[in-house]
Amino acid sequence: MVDSHHPPLPPLRSVIAEHGLGARKGLGQHFLLDANLTDRIARAAGDLRAMTVLEIGPGPGGLTRSLLETEADRVIAVEKDRRCLAALHALSAYYPDRLRVVAGDALKIDEAALVTARTVIVANLPYNVATPLLFKWLDGGIRYERLILMFQKEVADRLVAAPGSKTYGRLSVMAQYACTVRPLFDVHPRAFTPPPSVWSSVVELVPRMLTTEDPLWRPVGQLVQAAFGQRRKMLRTALKPIFPDPVVALEAAGIDPTSRAETLSVEAFVRLARRSSQL
Repeated sequence: MVDSHHPPLPPLRSVIAEHGLGARKGLGQHFLLDANLTDRIARAAGDLRAMTVLEIGPGPGGLTRSLLETEADRVIAVEKDRRCLAALHALSAYYPDRLRVVAGDALKIDEAALVTARTVIVANLPYNVATPLLFKWLDGGIRYERLILMFQKEVADRLVAAPGSKTYGRLSVMAQYACTVRPLFDVHPRAFTPPPSVWSSVVELVPRMLTTEDPLWRPVGQLVQAAFGQRRKMLRTALKPIFPDPVVALEAAGIDPTSRAETLSVEAFVRLARRSSQL
């Protein structure tokens, strides 16, 4: 909670004006200024007692404020835009010893060097790096309790898509294999400054496994990449780079060789990965 000896936090719009923090399109920035909305996102993270919260792309610190108002032990905010650092550091005076600001690119930092305790990631992700960041965390062997992430709605729809739908693809399979994925709520463009041209969605991901210790993680990834890399082709053709005889492998896994990638369930890809890992 805020130290009662300090005056109230200044309005975020004043902070933005004071530090010249106009959102930059090149950084995929769309700031959340509505405290009711940022509080809702923080609540979606659940019970944060004894937890560290890792926030990516805090900008002027709207969501950061809401996270610091929870019972989390501390918040680590990773920000690439150096213009925002002064505004974020100013929050430290209001929340002594609970906020750490890290200047850096979230795509390049080593999160394991930052967090040692039980960790939850909560972030309004910059749109232009949201999917690469998620794959980085998936490939790195997620060690987090859960992730509460804001994506463009189009990306969120892909995360939760079912086989046979137009949005089902590589991201759907890999995310659903590694995590339990649940859509939480949509956010109108007008909630942001400046408003994006699309709706956004908040999604919860709860890891099922430590992917770096899962022997099937890489085989599943290779299969999915090959299958969806030629998604218009039948699997008997698309999977030739993986299997000497794709038809034999597909039939052994109980899959019709004339199927296409978008019709296969996550479980079917796992069965096929077991075949490829035996080669």
